[in-house]
Amino acid sequence: MQITEVAQELMRFRTETGNTEQIMQAMSYIKNLMTLLGAKVDIFTKKDTAPVIFIRNRNTLDFDALVLGHIDVVPAADKMFSPVVKNGKLYGRGALDMKSFAAVALNSMQYVLGNKLPLNFGIILSSDEEKGSKGTRAFLEKYNKIKAAVVLDNDVGGDIGKIIAKCKNPVFVKIIARGKEAHGSRPWDGIDANDLMLTALANIRKIYPAYSLTGKKPRNTWVDTLHFAKITGGKVSNIISDYCETLCDFRLVETSSVDGLKKNLDKCMPEGVSYEIVSSSVPVVMDEKNPDILTYKKLAEEILGQKIKFEYEGGATDAREFAVRGSTVIMHSGSGDGMHAAEEYVEIDSVEKLAEIQTHFLAKLALAKGK
Repeated sequence: MQITEVAQELMRFRTETGNTEQIMQAMSYIKNLMTLLGAKVDIFTKKDTAPVIFIRNRNTLDFDALVLGHIDVVPAADKMFSPVVKNGKLYGRGALDMKSFAAVALNSMQYVLGNKLPLNFGIILSSDEEKGSKGTRAFLEKYNKIKAAVVLDNDVGGDIGKIIAKCKNPVFVKIIARGKEAHGSRPWDGIDANDLMLTALANIRKIYPAYSLTGKKPRNTWVDTLHFAKITGGKVSNIISDYCETLCDFRLVETSSVDGLKKNLDKCMPEGVSYEIVSSSVPVVMDEKNPDILTYKKLAEEILGQKIKFEYEGGATDAREFAVRGSTVIMHSGSGDGMHAAEEYVEIDSVEKLAEIQTHFLAKLALAKGK
């Protein structure tokens, strides 16, 4: 399979989260490609839920290995949906996050089918990962008996020289401040919800520092972090606000808990301010001495001709849905930069190397299973 060409074809579909027409066109392209190779393909759909494409070499829900990823992307200018190859790099929306690596997964399916590997192998590609993965959860509710010994997660783009051993727990919290309206010229007649919110946020910042204001990356990044994702309050300029709302994005390390977060937030709420946990998950923590991870790491080092490091990542991953089911999750991808930005790119050589690592690893799994 010409992986770079397949990646570019996928990138031409404007699969911004929620663009169902383009997402379904992209999934139809994938389905046709995989069906021609002899794969079993279903496109899972449910009302008010983003579709998920499910590809496997056999009709089973018990997998030796499964690749997990997504084909949706964040919004971008029109020109970013016309991929460009320049100086060994592939530029465009989705180059790094993560259509190149979706193409790697499709290449792996071709390899498994073409070599008749005695493995149960599958691919799950969602289409709303950038906005919470509701589709993945709906898919797993339907296929609730699905399991995988090993999950290959390529959605951790940035550096092929690193395997991610830990991902944090994303917890989204809505804070609500309620005040009393009054004319803007008579603040003593009202209670300003915006002021109440500012007090609450200042209290929270005493516990969770504003790293973005320092201009420096902290020496230890494996800490709980917070950014204020969205703040809204007030109707017009001359009315004291009676309502203000803030969406907080917390990322908790594995030694922190949601209950601990609640205890901290309870201390920070002045009268008139409350909060609710919008969503929470679990951190993904893998044992760096896990035999499958070490086998993969050794293969990667041989193919790349360099040592591979373990790293911790603050971002979340859909692989957590399988980590809690006992799967070994191997988080590894190619190199690039500009994720979600105007100059997003992936290094083509790293994509091809990742594909080689993945197929060699699957061959190794098949050999071990045959013994």
